Amino acid sequence: MTDSMPILDINDIRGILPHRYPFLLVDRIVELEPDRIVGIKNVTNSEPHFTGHFPDFPVMPGVLIIEAMAQTAGVLVLKSIPDREKKLVLLVAVENARFRRPVVPGDTLRMEMKVIKRKSTVAKMAGVATVDGVVVAEAEVMCKLEDKVEKPAPAPEPSAS
Repeated sequence: MTDSMPILDINDIRGILPHRYPFLLVDRIVELEPDRIVGIKNVTNSEPHFTGHFPDFPVMPGVLIIEAMAQTAGVLVLKSIPDREKKLVLLVAVENARFRRPVVPGDTLRMEMKVIKRKSTVAKMAGVATVDGVVVAEAEVMCKLEDKVEKPAPAPEPSAS
């Protein structure tokens, strides 16, 4: 499978993850197995973080690379759950994060995440992010499934007398 042929496109991903622009950091899924997933993020100059990080040398913040890796992991976790619209995948731990080189506009970030341990509500995954086959970051992330809390309906406004 090539990285250009998505298994899940952006619309599919939006149906799985609750994130939206500017915080949805996975554009497509190109490989998907029960314990492994590969996501792609096209890094563009128009992303809001580049206006301040850094104006003369735009670099994708490392925390956003980790978030993109965690979102990719979240797709894997949520994809296998039948009632996923009632669940959230929350990032609860990041371990052994290493950043090897800057990610800049124009790069295509490829995030490969593999399950290390999985229980009913917790998954620990190891991942590597690459650009053009060169490792740019690696980390282990742990995510936890939580039930979405329904917001109560707003109380009616008192009428003016």
